[in-house]
Amino acid sequence: MDDVIAALQEVVPVVREEPGCLAYVPHIVKGKRNKNTIVFYEKYEDQAILDAHSAKLPTYFKNVFPHIQGNIDIKVCEEIV
Repeated sequence: MDDVIAALQEVVPVVREEPGCLAYVPHIVKGKRNKNTIVFYEKYEDQAILDAHSAKLPTYFKNVFPHIQGNIDIKVCEEIV
């Protein structure tokens, strides 16, 4: 987890500077069942900007992917209020 956090500390400021990025905040989930889980809150101006960001993930996460065990679980949420 320490290596992943170190990698994120480098990439998060870069992502936050992307045009159209409104929020990009990684969180560590606490608790026994979710040990070593990170959740990202991300918000972009529109779908095209999110798509452009997503295309850069292999580059951004090249130092994170080697530490991931299992699948990445991506969920898309929509604001209701």
